[in-house]
Amino acid sequence: MAEEIYVSTDIEADGPIPGPHSMLSFASAAFRADKTLLGSFEANLTLLPGAEGNPQTMAWWATQPEAWAACRTNLRDPTEAMSAYVAWLKLLPGKPVFVAYPAAYDFMFVYWYLIRFAGESPFSHSALDIKSYAMAALGTEYRQSTKRNMPKRWFDNLPHTHVALDDAIGQGALFCNMLAEQSSRQR
Repeated sequence: MAEEIYVSTDIEADGPIPGPHSMLSFASAAFRADKTLLGSFEANLTLLPGAEGNPQTMAWWATQPEAWAACRTNLRDPTEAMSAYVAWLKLLPGKPVFVAYPAAYDFMFVYWYLIRFAGESPFSHSALDIKSYAMAALGTEYRQSTKRNMPKRWFDNLPHTHVALDDAIGQGALFCNMLAEQSSRQR
């Protein structure tokens, strides 16, 4: 059986759903369970034709000028970027598992863009949600399983900048730390 590779992914968008709104950027950091970083992929995307930013989302972006500038440079066409992403995923030394916080939001955009622009998803139809994993690990209710309620030992000293690659690496390390702790408990 192929090793699972945890592909921690973060996206930045200009609205709550793909189609009417665009994924501005995304990044993935591929980790082995032991927190070995195998590589990363990132892309800033051109806007979808006819799509426009959601007013509330754009108001939030106005408070994040550095992150906004970072996701609006070196723009790539979604067809080219998503095809390159699929090729990158297929070169990983195992089966890619999509991991995110929150997975429902990030996966919705990535899956939609993969199917629309590359015609396939190497992740199939599934994503692993870090918050749900924390709920099980901590034995808490879902809404109590927020980052502020997670043990500090789960976090590496990594920035959360709303730049997709920074956030993908940070949440990937978080997930691997959680995974290691759960694995040690089961021994």
